[in-house]
Order: sequence, then structure tokens, then C-alpha cells
Amino acid sequence: MSTSRLPWTAAGAALLVACMGAGAQQPTPGQAADTAVQPRKSGPMSKRDSPQAARPAGFKPYFSTDSERFVQQGGERLYRSICQGCHMPEGQGAKGAGFYPALAQNARLAAGPYPVYVVLQGLHGMPPFGERLDDQQVADVVNYIRTHFGNDYRDAITPEMVRGQRPAEPGPR
Repeated sequence: MSTSRLPWTAAGAALLVACMGAGAQQPTPGQAADTAVQPRKSGPMSKRDSPQAARPAGFKPYFSTDSERFVQQGGERLYRSICQGCHMPEGQGAKGAGFYPALAQNARLAAGPYPVYVVLQGLHGMPPFGERLDDQQVADVVNYIRTHFGNDYRDAITPEMVRGQRPAEPGPR
């Protein structure tokens, strides 16, 4: 019985070698350049390669295409997208995995420069947002928290006031 398998095994091996041999031919140098996968050249992406190319017409990003900046405008929108995750939707703050102070009815917000400083520089567990928000955005979110959540501090913070509190180092303005 083993002798009857030998012709079939030999035929299968010959077929396998023939198939592999046909695909193993070495291309000429010109063919190699045409068929080889070429690594992407370094440098700026072409418009075709960019993520923006896949966006539908009229698309407005929620966050800046510069991954370090926020594009939201207006105090409430900034608060809802950046602050409420820690300070809660109604500014009530939270305790648990960390301590997130309440912004609601917070007497520390009476002095306008204090919340501007905290937003720009951060405080304790709160990260600084000075490099991610421009002066208008900082003024907007500070004015929002100072006039909402039971706070009634109406002396408005201006972008010029924010600019005056920024460190001397270059950053978004």
C-alpha cells in the first residue's frame, strides 16, 4: 500500500516545486522598483494622505486640528467640554478618586485674578490650560463660572487681563 502512495506523493511534490519556482523568479532591477512597496518619504503629508482629506465638506472639528488646542468658544461650551468632567455639570465638585472643589457658590471666585491664575497655571490636581486656551477662551470660561452655579461676580474678566497674568514665556494669545 505504501508503494501506491509514492507516485502521488512524488507528483504532489513536483507540482509544489513547479508552482513555487514560477513565483520565485527574480525581477529585473526595473521591475523591482515598480513592484516593491516603497516606504513613505519623510516630510509633510500630501493633501491626499492627510486626515482632513477624509472629512466631508463643511466638517467642523470639535477640537482643534492642533492636538494641543481647544477650539470651543463661549464660556458655557468650554465649561461643558473641559471643566465639567471634574467639577460636575452644576459645578458641585466631587470627592472620590480625587478631590474636585465645588465652583458653585465659591467665595474664592470673587477675586477675578484667582480663577484666571488657576485656569492658566493649574492647582494641585488640576492641570494648567494656559497653553491650550487663548486669552478670550480663558476670559469666557472664568466669566461663566463666576456668573453661574449660584455665583454672582459680575466684574468681567477681559482677554487683556488674562494676557497680563500669563507667564512671560511665549504661548497662545
